[in-house]
Amino acid sequence: MQLRNSPMRYGAVPQILHWLVAVLVVVGWVLGTFGDELARGPARAAGLFVHISAGLAVIALMAMRLMWRVGDPPPPPERTPVGPWADHAARGVHYALYALLFAVPIAGIVAQFARGDALPIFGLFEIASPWPKDRAFASSAKEVHEVLANGLVILAAGHAAAALVHHWIFRDRTLVRMLPG
Repeated sequence: MQLRNSPMRYGAVPQILHWLVAVLVVVGWVLGTFGDELARGPARAAGLFVHISAGLAVIALMAMRLMWRVGDPPPPPERTPVGPWADHAARGVHYALYALLFAVPIAGIVAQFARGDALPIFGLFEIASPWPKDRAFASSAKEVHEVLANGLVILAAGHAAAALVHHWIFRDRTLVRMLPG
């Protein structure tokens, strides 16, 4: 498999980055949504650690993906019977996904700092909160983080559904070109 994109399909690097980010978003969202159901103590602390690490990994992988995309543009969109407005809608969804994939973890970092807690960086070291604990601000930041995360998951589900429509209804290569092989 080629590393770089071709006019017909995505290369291995964009595919790996795409699917890793997708898995990390699901893991982060599930732990963020249901993490309070974990038993207090080590299990809940581990869930929060994985949640935070997933968000930090998303930021890192998305930065890599954007840098890669600058030097290796994606293949052109598949033609669809829907018309050119669909290309514009798809482009808008992609921009919104990219924005949310940065905004959600950043809002989470702000919420972590607003609680006065340090930010663990993959268990290697921590970054101390740059400001004192502020419960009201932490609550607002957490709410923004949750709303953006839910919006991201909804938009990503729509993105996945559109790929399936392309595959099963339009019978084009939109989905296949992002799959390995």
